[in-house]
Amino acid sequence: MNHHPNNTIRDWSTVSPAPMENMVYGGGHNGTKCFAEHIPEIITGSITLLICLCGLVGNGAILWLLGFRIRRNPFTAYLLNLAVADASFLLCTAAFLVIYHMPMLSCFQPEILRVLPLFHSMVLLMYSTSLYLLTAISVERCVGALWPFWCRCHRPKLLSALMCILLWTLAAVLAGLVYFVCELGHSKRCWIVLGTLCFLNFFFFTPFMVLSNVILFIKLRRSSWQDQPARLYVVIFLAVFFFLLFGIPFSVQIFLNFFVYINFVFEICLLLATLNSSINPVIYVLVGSYGKSRFRESVKVALQRVFEDRADSQEVGETAVMGIAA
Repeated sequence: MNHHPNNTIRDWSTVSPAPMENMVYGGGHNGTKCFAEHIPEIITGSITLLICLCGLVGNGAILWLLGFRIRRNPFTAYLLNLAVADASFLLCTAAFLVIYHMPMLSCFQPEILRVLPLFHSMVLLMYSTSLYLLTAISVERCVGALWPFWCRCHRPKLLSALMCILLWTLAAVLAGLVYFVCELGHSKRCWIVLGTLCFLNFFFFTPFMVLSNVILFIKLRRSSWQDQPARLYVVIFLAVFFFLLFGIPFSVQIFLNFFVYINFVFEICLLLATLNSSINPVIYVLVGSYGKSRFRESVKVALQRVFEDRADSQEVGETAVMGIAA
């Protein structure tokens, strides 16, 4: 277990959600170690980087299909923004890993390490946005299943676009505060910013996401699945399930850094988070292809079967152009 050294930036580094260490700020002791002493971290980082590259290919395909090849609706507007957040998370994580592991590979401190806090804040931004969008999808589908007639008559046409804008803005404000208050300023108020981020992510959005899916599952179990577009709900359930499995450990790790920092735990949690951001395209293809010609159909056809399904009657009459990425 590697605790941060007791130095002038201890107040910040002990609550930092990422291993910045003194090697970033050049704080008076040699924070780098040679290759042989960091083999576990390098192996884990290499696996994570490979997952990032594969996930970028998958999310890039989703972005291209949703952006140019498949007709959009309010549900796919959320998924388009989710793909943007996941792809950006993987890209920022890849850059973060390359820069972070430079001292371990070369045993010297390049000046580029000073941009590491920026990429770390971007990772937090994209991770938080993915969580917020999944929560919005879950809550909206739950409300639509419970009160379909009310939603059909009263749901604002631009609700998806407005929600995406608000959620991106919230995540950007929080990540920006982390960067300017914690990463650059090393302020004693950093714990307030990180505490707010942890509370919103782990104790507000996550419970809402879980509760909405539990209610939705119970509602659908009591109704006739023949009248429901099952693929759409399976996609939601699987996306949320894998987020809880792979994504939540990252939130837990951020919270635990208030008390103790363990380097290898951070690397494992980041690996799991990249798995979460890479798995959604696989879910879409598998669910869209299930029971159809042994996956012989094109990926586009499989995705159309999922994305062009209507979640419920509330979407009738809505415009096809939704979302900030439209």
